[in-house]
Amino acid sequence: MTNRRRDSNFVSRVIAGVLMASAGGTSVAVAADAPGTLQEIIVTAQKREEKLQEVPVSISVISGLKTQEMGISDLRVLQGYVPSMAILNSGVNPIVYIRGFGSGPNNVAFDQEVSIYLDGIYGGRAPQFTAPFFDLDRMEVLRGPQGALFGRNTAAGAISLVSAKPTWTPEASATAGYNISRQGFEGSGYVSGPLSDTVAARLAVKYTDEDGYLKNLATGDRDPHLKDQLVRLSLAWRPNQDFDLTTKLEYGKHEFDGGVTKSGFLTQSTDFNDVRYVSEPYGPSPEPENSGIESYNAAVTADYRLGDFTLTSVSGYSEFTTTRLSAYDELNPDGSIQPNGGNALYANGFPEYQTQWSEELRLLSPTGKRLEYVAGIYVDTAVYKLHQDTFYRLLGGGTITGSQATDFRQNSDTYSVFGQGTFHATDAIRLVGGLRYSHTSKDATFSSKTVSGVALNPIVPGIAGSLSEHYLDPSATLQFDAAKGVMLYATFAQGSKSGGFVSNTYGMTVDRFQFKPEQSRNYEVGVKSTLLDGRMTANLSIFDTKFTNLQQSSYDPDRRTFITRNAASAEAKGAEADVQWLVIDPLELSLGLSYLDAKFTNFPGAACLAYETLAQCNSADPASLAAHNIAGLPLQYAPKWSGNLGARYTLETGNGYRIVSNLNALFRSSYFIADGYSPIWGVQDGWVKLDARIQAGPDNDRWHVALVGRNLTDQKTVGNAIRFPASITTTTRSINWMDEYRSVVVEGTYRFF
Repeated sequence: MTNRRRDSNFVSRVIAGVLMASAGGTSVAVAADAPGTLQEIIVTAQKREEKLQEVPVSISVISGLKTQEMGISDLRVLQGYVPSMAILNSGVNPIVYIRGFGSGPNNVAFDQEVSIYLDGIYGGRAPQFTAPFFDLDRMEVLRGPQGALFGRNTAAGAISLVSAKPTWTPEASATAGYNISRQGFEGSGYVSGPLSDTVAARLAVKYTDEDGYLKNLATGDRDPHLKDQLVRLSLAWRPNQDFDLTTKLEYGKHEFDGGVTKSGFLTQSTDFNDVRYVSEPYGPSPEPENSGIESYNAAVTADYRLGDFTLTSVSGYSEFTTTRLSAYDELNPDGSIQPNGGNALYANGFPEYQTQWSEELRLLSPTGKRLEYVAGIYVDTAVYKLHQDTFYRLLGGGTITGSQATDFRQNSDTYSVFGQGTFHATDAIRLVGGLRYSHTSKDATFSSKTVSGVALNPIVPGIAGSLSEHYLDPSATLQFDAAKGVMLYATFAQGSKSGGFVSNTYGMTVDRFQFKPEQSRNYEVGVKSTLLDGRMTANLSIFDTKFTNLQQSSYDPDRRTFITRNAASAEAKGAEADVQWLVIDPLELSLGLSYLDAKFTNFPGAACLAYETLAQCNSADPASLAAHNIAGLPLQYAPKWSGNLGARYTLETGNGYRIVSNLNALFRSSYFIADGYSPIWGVQDGWVKLDARIQAGPDNDRWHVALVGRNLTDQKTVGNAIRFPASITTTTRSINWMDEYRSVVVEGTYRFF
């Protein structure tokens, strides 16, 4: 009965959002104009510039203009605009899930199943490219295994961020905004143009200083206070027609003071408000509650034209440091959040550091031949360090106070060779085949210690491990141009993700330190169509994805430990649709929709579920745990339905000015957000969030003023939740990491030339 009510409520809210979006797009009367066409979108999903409608891959593309208009400043904001994608907002790292598959936050050193690439540079860890999410040309979200053409660990998909390039004509722009909801300032700008006949440059900067959306009643602050400092310098050198080189250097600093956690009940779904209580000096910790990322990234791309061929070199360096400490507000037995002599008994942090060097060299054949191909080699090397601090006081009946720490270090090296060829069997039929061979080696060490006071967790003086793995990832695609503007495709692809080591679990043992690599395979059929004389594009894909040895890490509150293991198998089946329609020249509608059925098909040894009795599963009994199988249970962060509906309307006022309005309804059906799968506090109900923008200015776009709203209905949704162990809290409760609440910004932009 509860699930039926939730589904009914969700459907009603989706219908309401759709009607509101449609009304927003059509409420202004417009005059019919000469027919236009949708702007063609160019992508590089297959390592060469191609039209989106000609690429046999399920892709969502978000333009740089869209990111600026709707205030998409990081991955968490992006997720609502991409069906089948979810971003887990946790106290550790933002984790990307595509089609239900992603690497959870509990093992911080996980390589990600969805890799992120910035200007061709691989980022296997969420903090690498969190800060430089600005001044982009576009974002390409590729769903399904991308093992043949992308560097590493794309078993579930890949996100490619392409920053704006230097221009050969002068451009300069500045944007300033005031966030009314956060009572803070946002500013960004760029200047771009030629320095000589052969050199062009672009300098882009961004600064943000805003309060948060949760009021800390203990301090009076609005948590978390955000500060962003971002700088990117790009240089392009083109000495002749056969050679060009682009260098991009960037620095980013992304800081949150305060946290986003709220306590909740285990006996009922929580009606969340906008207050929390974490007192200074942040409970047992000597450090303030915070999270931050400081990153340095560099990419050097060189293209050599060798006759009709192109040889490309992409060299990259990436370095980041994170600082992170979470404290937790406390519930009183009566449900209030003010302290009752026991606020913030526990705090922990996971600071990280990584450096990475990479190189990709590839040869691109000319187009227009019966056989077109790309072939290359890729190498990278990285050093990763994770330190964990745990602070506690007055536990165990007031007898346990102290601090402990763990240290994890990993060295990794990868090399691979890859290639993909397209054979034009006829003018209408193409066969595409790809293959990547990869080798990864890693070695890691782990240790823990008691820093002060009484030990809370078992101590591990030192564990070491190493691995050496090989992967072979093929892909095959059949393309058929069924009619003018209609392309059909069928694809088979495999992907791999390397094994690894457990990084942040107290009481680690040698037999639990290492986990195996995972593999994915995907069958997919799709259609990409351009209709109505170019006024509409309608794309549909149907997929069947299966993972074996899926890497899973879950939190066991009864044993107060993270457990990392390989699930035997999991699968996701579903469909995705993407429609763009230029109804009339001033009005454009868009729809992205996904249906997803993602579940475990075999998972023996899984952690006990929140609603199971000891007779059903006893986490303290190895035999009971080994016999426990959660086959059939849905994957976390995998709603059945997700999508967005948007409308953009441009009103020419007739006196040299225009008004541009955008309205987007973003929606999800219900999904699980917690280890243990509690049907009460471990489920996020379905939601509809509304984003909107209205902009006014001259029709030459020299300047504009705008009002931008995100999550206008102020939906209070949870990104992740855990049950707090009874041993470290005075009240049994859940801890919830909250997504962003409503945000309203007034901004102005001026283009100097």
